[in-house]
Amino acid sequence: MLKNRVLSSLLTIQALRFALTGVMITGLHVLIATVSIQLVLLKPYLANGVAFVAATIVSYIVNTAWSFSSPLHGKNLLRFCIVSSIGLFFAMAISGAAQFYSLHYWYGIGFVACVIPGITFLLHSHWTYK
Repeated sequence: MLKNRVLSSLLTIQALRFALTGVMITGLHVLIATVSIQLVLLKPYLANGVAFVAATIVSYIVNTAWSFSSPLHGKNLLRFCIVSSIGLFFAMAISGAAQFYSLHYWYGIGFVACVIPGITFLLHSHWTYK
């Protein structure tokens, strides 16, 4: 009973830290993409690519060290990148499905925002950092 409560508390703390990190990383992505488009004059797709890579690197460092209190090393880096790629694939698939059904793009963004963080958190907590 006590062990279950401790595990539940740990998962709650990890989830809250993961969510806070996600908000921060999203802001970083937006900042990098905006600066890249407005000041560096990159095309939006290139700017978002640069922003995605930078945000993923920072996300790995912060989530590993803070959200999941794990050491930075190759095994969890590879797993983190695999989970990030899975999240990217599903984000694109969800957005594509919304577009296919002629939904406003905000529906796709909303579905992505509601679904992807939960999936990636579960994958990270049960695979990346185990």
